[in-house]
Amino acid sequence: MQRIEAATICIDRVVESEGPLYPTEVLLPTLSAEQLAAEAPRLTPRCIDPASGLLVLSVHSFVVRTPRRTLLVDACVGNDKERPGFGDWHRQQSPYLERLAALGLRPADIDVVCCTHLHPDHVGWNTRLADGRWVPTFPNATYLFGRVEWEQWSRYAASAPEAREGPYPPPVADVLGVCYRDSVAPVVEAGLSELVDDGYTVDDGIALRLAPGHTPGNAVLEIDRPGLRAVLSGDVVHHPLQVRFPDVSSAFCVDPARSARTRRTCLAAWAADERLVLPAHFPAPTAGRLRPDTDGFAFSFLDPDA
Repeated sequence: MQRIEAATICIDRVVESEGPLYPTEVLLPTLSAEQLAAEAPRLTPRCIDPASGLLVLSVHSFVVRTPRRTLLVDACVGNDKERPGFGDWHRQQSPYLERLAALGLRPADIDVVCCTHLHPDHVGWNTRLADGRWVPTFPNATYLFGRVEWEQWSRYAASAPEAREGPYPPPVADVLGVCYRDSVAPVVEAGLSELVDDGYTVDDGIALRLAPGHTPGNAVLEIDRPGLRAVLSGDVVHHPLQVRFPDVSSAFCVDPARSARTRRTCLAAWAADERLVLPAHFPAPTAGRLRPDTDGFAFSFLDPDA
């Protein structure tokens, strides 16, 4: 994604990983063969790998810079994390911090970390391993956790088992307990966290909005600044197939029916507002715009080859 700039704001993408990741039936188990066949020609090869048939996904953060603050939105998987149920994410070693440095930023330069929800691919770089301990990666930042989200998943932390081999994808409760302990609790214990509610103002014209269903406290970040109306949409939508078929929820949605209702409502509102949409997992160039299309929506990437 090329940098998005307006009068008082710029947005960059920091990629941790990108490429073919899930079979369609694993990520989107209720998508029909007919629906996939109808959309596959348009989405191949950008969003569906022609060789393997796997869905192409990106795991990335967004860095939002304003005159007052530097925000990091969603903290990816992280390095060294025990994630045995998630393949390449297990004890991963990625050049994420080097890619952040390529934007001219050190971890100490981040003022605010916003986690749209507390799944393992959104909180991992909250912490890093140092001398056998998990410590906050961004020592000068305030970490924003949605109150509903935090209250839900923190209850799992005490009783959830340690990371282990098991079914794919792993049980949500198990995964959330593990990643809470290594990627959220150390931040809370360091006194760097703040619990926030729906509508919380992160900066002038930047607010967190609840979008529940994927998780109980799933949120998006809406931006209304001079020259830019955008939304960092988190996991309201994982893949462009869900834009065309909003009623299809992912295997990782805690409440698939509510997730579908939220997705349809959000997509309709963002299309009507002509917002620039920046999803958490769409591959490059990532950002795009929506328009209604039949019983769903169409997503147009911001590049001439879309």
